[in-house]
Amino acid sequence: MHRQTKLRLQLLLGTALLAAPVSAFAQTAPVQTAPTAASAEPAGLDDIVVTATKRETNLQDTPISISVVNAEALADRHVQSLMDLADGSVPSLRIATFEARQSALTIGIRGIVPNDANQPAREQGVGVYVDGVYLARQHGLAAALLDIERVEVLKGPQGTLFGRNTEGGALSLVTKKPTGVFGMRAIAGVGNLESYNSELHVDFPALGDFAFKVDGIISVQGPVTENILPGQTGFGEYDRRGLRFQTRWTPAENFTANFAADISKDKNTPFYSQLLNFNPNGLTVVPFTSATVPSGSIRALSPLVQVEGSKRMTQADIGVPQQFSVDDTRGMDLHLSYRPTDSLEIRSITAYRDLDVEQYDNIAGAHRPPVTGPNGKFSRYSLAGFWQHQFSQELQAVGSLGDSIDYVGGVFYFKETVSDDAATPSTNQWNADGTGYTILDPTPTIRGFRSLDRKSTAHSESKAIYGQATWTPASMDALHLTVGGRYTWDDKDGVLELVNNDLPIVDGVRGVRRFSSKVDRFDPLVTLAYDVSNNINIYGKYSTGYRAGGASSRSLTYRSFDPEEVKAYEIGVKSDLFDRRVRLNAAVYAMDRTDSQIDFSLVTVQGASTRNTLETINAPGTTKIRGVELEGQFRATDNLTLSASYAYTDAKVPDTVNPFNGQVQQVFIAYTPENAGSVAADWNSPFMGATLKAHIDANYADAAHSFEQFAIKADSSFVVNARVAIADITTRDGGPLLEVALWSRNLLDETYVYRRDPSNRNTLGDYGNFNNPRTFGIELRASY
Repeated sequence: MHRQTKLRLQLLLGTALLAAPVSAFAQTAPVQTAPTAASAEPAGLDDIVVTATKRETNLQDTPISISVVNAEALADRHVQSLMDLADGSVPSLRIATFEARQSALTIGIRGIVPNDANQPAREQGVGVYVDGVYLARQHGLAAALLDIERVEVLKGPQGTLFGRNTEGGALSLVTKKPTGVFGMRAIAGVGNLESYNSELHVDFPALGDFAFKVDGIISVQGPVTENILPGQTGFGEYDRRGLRFQTRWTPAENFTANFAADISKDKNTPFYSQLLNFNPNGLTVVPFTSATVPSGSIRALSPLVQVEGSKRMTQADIGVPQQFSVDDTRGMDLHLSYRPTDSLEIRSITAYRDLDVEQYDNIAGAHRPPVTGPNGKFSRYSLAGFWQHQFSQELQAVGSLGDSIDYVGGVFYFKETVSDDAATPSTNQWNADGTGYTILDPTPTIRGFRSLDRKSTAHSESKAIYGQATWTPASMDALHLTVGGRYTWDDKDGVLELVNNDLPIVDGVRGVRRFSSKVDRFDPLVTLAYDVSNNINIYGKYSTGYRAGGASSRSLTYRSFDPEEVKAYEIGVKSDLFDRRVRLNAAVYAMDRTDSQIDFSLVTVQGASTRNTLETINAPGTTKIRGVELEGQFRATDNLTLSASYAYTDAKVPDTVNPFNGQVQQVFIAYTPENAGSVAADWNSPFMGATLKAHIDANYADAAHSFEQFAIKADSSFVVNARVAIADITTRDGGPLLEVALWSRNLLDETYVYRRDPSNRNTLGDYGNFNNPRTFGIELRASY
């Protein structure tokens, strides 16, 4: 296994070197230059436009490490939601499910990965934005993507222009806007695992000063693992649907108002958690029928329980009640743009969003606590409700002063209320010898089960003022000095109302637990960039960012913690070489994180239920994260483009005291492989009056930790995706252009554990979750 992993990494890196470690795999069209008879060289690479600095700039002229995934690249990889980017196509970006739940995503960049931000008073370390609107919660991030123009992955702290909770970076999704010109695109496809997908995007003709656009999407997949209990859903299913309406009003050349409203429903079931081993610590095994289990011993498994650590189970060994979790998200936003002069644009972004979640998670049967014997209850069903609403307002001024200064300034306001409650009843009960079981309640509901593990609410309010300016001296126009800063005022409070269906008890005192926090801080940025030539730029940068503090609602005491802060130092180069046929970008960075928020968990059994108690502390000392990123693209011929990217991340966290046992122990950063890389090839050529398009990509990542407190890692991964299409098929006069495509994700059907939990080694064994199997399908696209 280790030899295979090393071989795959060497193969991937070797291919990357041959391809010239290449840029953000945004696929680019060739620069349109007139051919000459004396030259048969392939055309160069086109520019990529980004908005990372709140204005449109060329990627190669922007002194930030950025990866861009455009609409064509998303289609080539059959990306239907952000979860599909978990294959490692952007090596510095790491995406995983929270626990095994598809309804909430853990997103990390450069080793900043929050483990359990799935609570009202917890925050993410990477900001997620859609058209400049911040999405504050992990829930809802797996919703179907609605006509994305590009995804910008901004690496490193973005504390100046983006603000709180962007210490690792930002994930900015930019959607396609109304054009006022009629256009329609329809997509329909079917695949294995009972999957199907469809999309409809319609641009309506302008009506006076108004343009309108409607987008709809459906994405469905059947179970990866079958549930053997009749009438219950399987594991790994999803049904994602979304609808968005946009209107753009342009009453004058210098004023635009764009209003958008969207609604999404994400129905899904968790991935099945398998028992990967039994009794890994070699304890004495007592029979299943034993009335007690002495210290230093472990109870034998029921003969119905299957131990499987090498492959994904297609059928569960224990049938359990399981229904769809449902994430309902709704939102509306209004973007205003006014240009009083050619050198100044004033913008306003007003947004409101809300989120309702009903969570049903019965993923493990007898593979995790409670571990019981004769006539014992088992199979923990996590029933949870989660509600959030947020309002944000941002005003921006973007402009220039002569030819030497470009600036952006703004004020920002954000307000949020979040609440949750959760219960974990056991749904199954063994018979006397473990050869059978009964179902206690086949249809438990969130509202119907009132023995709550917890109930909490949190309120947040954040205000900020920021500015950034770039000075290019007239006497040295190759030099660019950028200075910026953001001052933020954060106000947060929360209440823990119930723990184990009772008021919290601290030091013998029973009562509701509260916390409140007021923090203000300044985040500066300094960048010095130099144009070595028209096609080579270098830069050095210092920036800071932070993740807001809070409190853990999984804590018996509602223990609070402070913000964590990152200071980052980065040098980089961006270059277009060999007549723009090779694009090579590189960045080297060092990040120092203080007051690191570290999670420690302890699973306890209480009657027929279990509770996962989690304490979050601010670790002492400095977490040091060092890394290298290489990206680029090589246009080998007019038909063939090769691309590759690589990320090296070295992260060291100071040893920290475990609050449960008082012992100093080593801690780690989760979901952060030391080495990760991606290579891809794209071919386009004329074919019988149409266009033949072929894409293949391969993505590798080292094994990584799943939890901060455990040294054991999950598996390394190697995922290959492919798509072949015949595009630009013409129909009769006035008919649509057609495209027919065959696609596959995880083409080689690689199997690996992406999440491994060793917390129950002394009572059972490790349990974990496998990646999705090979998926494939056929897709038809029509466009007018």
